[in-house]
Amino acid sequence: MERPASLPWIIRPQPMKCAPCVPRLLALAAAGLMACPPGWSQGPGRAPAPPARPASAPAPIELQARELHARPDLDAQALGDVKLQRGPLLLQADWLNWDQAQDRVHARGHVRIDHPSGQYSGTELDLQLDRYFGFFLLPRYEFTRVQAGGRGQRIDFLGRERSVIEGGWYTSCPREDVVSPTGEGGTPRPDWVLQSKRVQLDFEANEGIAEGAVLRFMNVPILALPTLSFPIGEGRKSGWLPPTLDFDTRSGLSVAVPYYWNIAPNRDATLTPRIVTRRGLAADGEFRYLEPGYAGRIALGVLPRDRVADRSRWSLQAQHEGQLPLDGRWNLDALRVSDDAWWKDFPTDSRSLTPRLLSQQVGVERDLELGGGRGLAYARLQRWQVLQGSDQVVTAPYERAPQLGLQMAGRLAAPVTAVDYTLQSEASRFVLPDNTPAAAAPTGWRGHVLGSLWHRFGDSGAWLQPRLSVNAAAYALDQPLSDGRRHAQRIIPTASLEGGLVLERETALLGRKLRQTLEPRALYVNTPWRAQDALPNFDSAGRNIDFESIFSENAFSGVDRVSDSHQLTLGLTSRLFDSASGAEVGRLGVAQRFLLRAQRITPEGQPYARGGSDLFLLGGVSPHPQLALDASAQYSPELGRTMRAVASARWNPGEFRTLSATYRLTRNLAEQVELGWQWPVWKSAMVPAASVDARRSASSCGGTWYSVGRVNYSLRDRRLTDSIVGVEYDAGCWIVRLVAERLSTGRTEATTHILLQLELVGLSRLGANPLKVLKDNIPGYRLLREEPAQPTPAPPRYD
Repeated sequence: MERPASLPWIIRPQPMKCAPCVPRLLALAAAGLMACPPGWSQGPGRAPAPPARPASAPAPIELQARELHARPDLDAQALGDVKLQRGPLLLQADWLNWDQAQDRVHARGHVRIDHPSGQYSGTELDLQLDRYFGFFLLPRYEFTRVQAGGRGQRIDFLGRERSVIEGGWYTSCPREDVVSPTGEGGTPRPDWVLQSKRVQLDFEANEGIAEGAVLRFMNVPILALPTLSFPIGEGRKSGWLPPTLDFDTRSGLSVAVPYYWNIAPNRDATLTPRIVTRRGLAADGEFRYLEPGYAGRIALGVLPRDRVADRSRWSLQAQHEGQLPLDGRWNLDALRVSDDAWWKDFPTDSRSLTPRLLSQQVGVERDLELGGGRGLAYARLQRWQVLQGSDQVVTAPYERAPQLGLQMAGRLAAPVTAVDYTLQSEASRFVLPDNTPAAAAPTGWRGHVLGSLWHRFGDSGAWLQPRLSVNAAAYALDQPLSDGRRHAQRIIPTASLEGGLVLERETALLGRKLRQTLEPRALYVNTPWRAQDALPNFDSAGRNIDFESIFSENAFSGVDRVSDSHQLTLGLTSRLFDSASGAEVGRLGVAQRFLLRAQRITPEGQPYARGGSDLFLLGGVSPHPQLALDASAQYSPELGRTMRAVASARWNPGEFRTLSATYRLTRNLAEQVELGWQWPVWKSAMVPAASVDARRSASSCGGTWYSVGRVNYSLRDRRLTDSIVGVEYDAGCWIVRLVAERLSTGRTEATTHILLQLELVGLSRLGANPLKVLKDNIPGYRLLREEPAQPTPAPPRYD
């Protein structure tokens, strides 16, 4: 029977199952051919899939070609521009035979398979669909998600759960004209390639085994293993991870080879032996767990004998979160090290934002609902390890051992209108860390209550908010006060009234339609004076006053100090918004505080006279989406000088192009200039394809050099402080990064850390990882190659 080529031939096969597979690297080729089409069921032990098609409506096969010859319920042959469609899978060939009785497809001549996972082509395909036995000769595979691919000599399918790839290789470099991955016979070769003599895939066991695996870069083997075992799909598998290299000026070269231990689906560990050239042998370990009621991690670093310090050294970190009965929960976050010099000798190993102040905290808490409000009851214990040094003494904060408290917030019904409230009640014992002299500061118990009542009238355009607050504290001290008392208490009320307006108008500037706002704001505060000089100060410090924090009731943070205030704070802000996009293009603001009486309790300890405070100024403009200028300043009319200032500019004219500059001034304390950048500095010329020989790369289109960095320079000390300088080279299918990080460890000391990384696009990153350093320190930094959205990769195992 013949059928015109313009009409497809619809064939409905018997229902079948195929096991899903998303194997690694070369295994991706077999995975694409064996992937389940939408609506088909998956094999046992796999992730859930859409419901299987009912037996009465199996997935059809659509067959189209220039010539079609078919015998119903027996077979079909197609010749010329053959297209076979089944779900999302499209098979094309010059010739195809489909044996319906055996459910077997045999295709020859320019065989090509298009699938959401990628494209696959070869010279001949023979596959028994029901049992999934067959072969694919000279397969070529391209994976669209990672823009990578390769070739193989043969793929043998040994059932739905097993397959074997012979002589396969994989790369993300240009490979259209690549015949041999090593450039044999004068043919082009890719810059990097992963080769394997044989890859065995067992999807049921979630394991792939590559024999004779070799990773080449610039035709030089950089990793060669007789056997490489890896997980197939999203599972994890125990095994050795790629080695990492690290270098800094205090410890020298460090070589680490991590071992990943997949203990269970919800527990794993990483054990990392290290060799540090200047210090000796070291080991790091991390254990992670995730249970239905709790989760956490433990990290330990050990240096049994530091040859430089002539002693053993260690660091320990533990984090835990768990549930308790009655909807309670508890948490632990602790970090300790062996000695005071740890932060200086191992600055990159610090897991704390304050490397010389390490916290150990454990707590229990429970959410509450009382009286129409929501709250939190908690009990905590906090300790500190203070790392002192010979160059600068660190003032130790108080420890809270224990800290018991209750916080509430809600709304109370009232005869006229509802009133919002907050309440905090706490009892804490304050002690000093072990290495602090006992007579350095008072210790003891403090109980306090902080409460507020307020109501906001109006809306976002015009509002008025009266507030009543109280700060009450009682002390039971271990040492007597100056007047001999060991017990003291005080109650300090505060009344405030805050209001503001937001006025708008349409305007235009340089032909650009804008919306301008005018936002006046006022805050009146009245707090009576209460004697506090004789009371201990456990947790209060002066606020860092700026344009926003000037609108606060108290000049102190914490509980122990409350500034006496009879003051009025006035501010005015004007903003410009683009009428079309709504983006803010500019702002100007000014604020000042006026003392209606002298203020006796101040952060500096010296009274403030009645009158106006310093002026706080704010400005910013963004004339173009790629350019932003911002500045803020604190100006003293009395001294006629700027006391503090920050000015910054950022220009981002295009992809991987960003420049930023910041100036910071704190009068009589610090003056710094900061520069940050990511910028292409040179693009290598394209190499003509005809000049590519056996020793040249197939990636002959050249690459781009980028300069990256952030430099801090202290104008006051006339020296560089923490800084980063580096280069990146993007060759298209691989990227190399070299970054030097300078970390200050004292007024005259610094450590330089060198990070070198080779990224093989579509495969892995080798070496020390500088990406977090670059992203955290360079404003606007972007990865040269964005990582595709995918599950966390499972580590391979090297045998």
